[in-house]
Amino acid sequence: MEVRFVAPDLRALDGVGAEVLVLGHFAEERPLLGVAGLVDFRLAGQLSRLLVRGRTRGQPSQRVLVPARPRLAQERVLLVGLGPRAGFDGDRASSALRGIFAVLDGLTARSVVLSLPGRTDACLSPEAAIEAFLPLLDEPHEQDDVVLVDVPDAVRQMAPLIERARRRARAPEGA
Repeated sequence: MEVRFVAPDLRALDGVGAEVLVLGHFAEERPLLGVAGLVDFRLAGQLSRLLVRGRTRGQPSQRVLVPARPRLAQERVLLVGLGPRAGFDGDRASSALRGIFAVLDGLTARSVVLSLPGRTDACLSPEAAIEAFLPLLDEPHEQDDVVLVDVPDAVRQMAPLIERARRRARAPEGA
């Protein structure tokens, strides 16, 4: 699985074609924040309408897939409920990511743009968010290309952790 980064703005996202753009949202999040808010704007409020109509309430088991083209470079948006913001931690982020990747595997999505759960409003530190993500690199998944969305300061903290995990995975056992 190749992991890259992109800044959380529409212009940068326009340069990243992918099958699925994954966005999380908390149960009490109204309006949508961060990248989800930007994408909602680009989709003329389509994500907000899903919230208003009750198609998703932000509960952890809720996932909604919507078409994104032609307004976005990605084919579809997967809106994922994260539950309440209070108490959101690395364990809940890890659980959310496992659920997300199960859905992505079911869709056989090879290329994904992902806003890590808990990073939109810095609910989780960059280190905690990437630590929740790293175990997925050691597991068999359908994704060849994963682009993580975050601000440059966070990327500077996350990139070395990903590289360290890659070096560990390549090292021969017992070395």
